[in-house]
Amino acid sequence: MTAEDIVYIVDDEESVRRALSRLVRSVGLAVETFPTAQAFLERERADRPACLVLDVRLPGLSGLDLQVSLGPRQEILPIIFITGRGSIPMSVRAMKDGALDFLRKPVESQELLDAIRRALVRSRDALGRQAERDVVTSRLAMLTAREREVLDLVVAGMLNKQIAVELGAAEKTIKVHRGRVMKKMEADSVADLVRMTQKASLAAAHV
Repeated sequence: MTAEDIVYIVDDEESVRRALSRLVRSVGLAVETFPTAQAFLERERADRPACLVLDVRLPGLSGLDLQVSLGPRQEILPIIFITGRGSIPMSVRAMKDGALDFLRKPVESQELLDAIRRALVRSRDALGRQAERDVVTSRLAMLTAREREVLDLVVAGMLNKQIAVELGAAEKTIKVHRGRVMKKMEADSVADLVRMTQKASLAAAHV
């Protein structure tokens, strides 16, 4: 855990927010607290390693409702649920929907800090993967339509001669396009291109 990391706490009990905030700050982490899920959603959040300590039962939107609204964003903002009145079906639902942990109040300090540590590691890793996908996406955006066609066929394992037939172009023209693709994508090999397109596919899946 580093000073760059931040923990968001959403709980409608002020005393709980204060206690959890003191605990998180005691290990050198930044923290922000919110009394409702709606207040949290209205807060603009920076791209930094983060996690969400979230009460299940809240006025208005519940913690489970907030989890649903975050959806795939839980990859970079892992959720640690805390509750004093949770049920097994509730915890099962939360975990199936992507929650990292489901803890009962009163939460043991070390248990919560361990969960936060795991969540921040997951968040940091996810942000790193996202940054890599963003780089690949920006490189793909520099390709012309024809270069993108050539890229797709190269990744599919086709040779220049086969691509030329497929696209109705001269083989030497395909070689030129292929060279430009390698340069724009900053790839040293076809294997590099395959890895990059896989990352781009993951990026599209998270949109």
